[in-house]
Amino acid sequence: MKILLFGSNGQVGWELQRSLSVLGEVVALGSHAALNPHHLCGDFSDLAGLLDTVNQVQPRVIVNAAAHTAVDKAQSEPEVARQINALAPAALAQAAIKSGALLVHYSSDYVFDGSGNTPWVELDATGPLSVYGQTKLEGEQAVALCPKHLIFRTSWVYGARGGNFAKTMLRLAGEREQFSVINDQIGAPTSAELLADVSAHAIRATLAHPTLAGLYHCAADGETSWHGYARFVLAQAQGLGHTLKAGPSQVNATTTASYPTPAQRPLNSRLNTAKLQAAFGLTLPHWQQGVARMLTEITGKQ
Repeated sequence: MKILLFGSNGQVGWELQRSLSVLGEVVALGSHAALNPHHLCGDFSDLAGLLDTVNQVQPRVIVNAAAHTAVDKAQSEPEVARQINALAPAALAQAAIKSGALLVHYSSDYVFDGSGNTPWVELDATGPLSVYGQTKLEGEQAVALCPKHLIFRTSWVYGARGGNFAKTMLRLAGEREQFSVINDQIGAPTSAELLADVSAHAIRATLAHPTLAGLYHCAADGETSWHGYARFVLAQAQGLGHTLKAGPSQVNATTTASYPTPAQRPLNSRLNTAKLQAAFGLTLPHWQQGVARMLTEITGKQ
């Protein structure tokens, strides 16, 4: 079985190369054709090239882990964000319909308006607050037109590879004696590793039982604020033997209103994952478990 993976160099794409390898032959593509196998097109600005790639590879599964994730930048370049987050996934959906492939796609809690404090379920009304959220919604709507699809909405994704919130907090704590972090946005930090492992399990199950196709929420268990996340990271780092100028108690709480950004962030990023867990027989670990594991990995201390 051939699996065509787009966005292979991103946090989720990198982990998918590992998790999908047990299912079949993975053709992993980044955006630069010169670096791809057989110079295949993985550039989401080239829709014809993407269609040609699908035709050449003839995959049984197409996995799209590519996205425009610079939330604030999307406000000033909406057409670029729409091309990557909506138009390219729509083209892949048409290719998947034509070839009969299963199409796997990742979306975001940003499709919701962030109101209330109840975890969002898949059937809740959407209402994106930003260009990023709107284009992610358009992308998932296009993918849903493909009968064979898996869409995973997730939140607060991080990976050991590349930059992430935890690394930023460690840097700030090493440089400053105190700093402030937002405490009124609530969600669950979710590892790229977890998303990749769930994806592989769900793909295998859906190929065997096509009625499992559909939209699912996938996020780690539990909830926290960015402030709580930061304090946990610093406490774990200290436990691993790191000397920091600022410890957990030196992280002050502030509000979203006091830290204006070009794109409005949802305050409630909680996602209800009951549908996913029931459909695929999964238990999702608490967010602290994944963050603690990642910190041990990036710091090299146990």
